[in-house]
Amino acid sequence: MTDRKSDEPSDASLPDPLAWRPLKAPSLAEFEAIALEAFQLLPKEFRDRCEGVVIQIDDYPTEEVLDAMGIQSELDLMGLFQGIGLPFQSETAPTHMPNMVWLYRVPILLYWAEHDETLGHVIQHVLVHEIGHHFGLSDDDIEAIERAAN
Repeated sequence: MTDRKSDEPSDASLPDPLAWRPLKAPSLAEFEAIALEAFQLLPKEFRDRCEGVVIQIDDYPTEEVLDAMGIQSELDLMGLFQGIGLPFQSETAPTHMPNMVWLYRVPILLYWAEHDETLGHVIQHVLVHEIGHHFGLSDDDIEAIERAAN
C-alpha cells in the first residue's frame, strides 16, 4: 500500500476522461454566432457607430494579408480591420468597400487555450480592438484605453 497525501485527489474525484470526447472547437458558424452575440452586448452607442461594418470570420488570415503586414506565421494574427476609419472618411471620396473586421478562428482558439480567459471574452476583446481601428484608433491608443480600464 502506498502513502497518499490527503490533499491529492483520489482517482474517484478525477473527471471522466471520456466525458471530453464529444467536445469540439466551435465551427466557423458557431464562432460567428459567439462574435455576433459579443457585438450585441456592446453599448448601443458603440454599435450604432459601426453601422455598415461587416464582421467576417475565417480560420486564418490570407497569405496576402500576412505579407502586407510583415507577419511570418498565420497564427500570429487574431484579427484585422480593413477599410477607412471613421475620422478619415469623406463625403466627397469615391465609393469604397465597406469597412470589415476579420476574426481569425484558429489563432484565437490557440490564444484561448493558452490563457485563463473565456472564449467569449477573447473574441469580444479582439472584436473591440479591431472596431477601435474603425474609430481611427491606433494599436497604442487601444492599449492605453485597455490599461486605463483595468
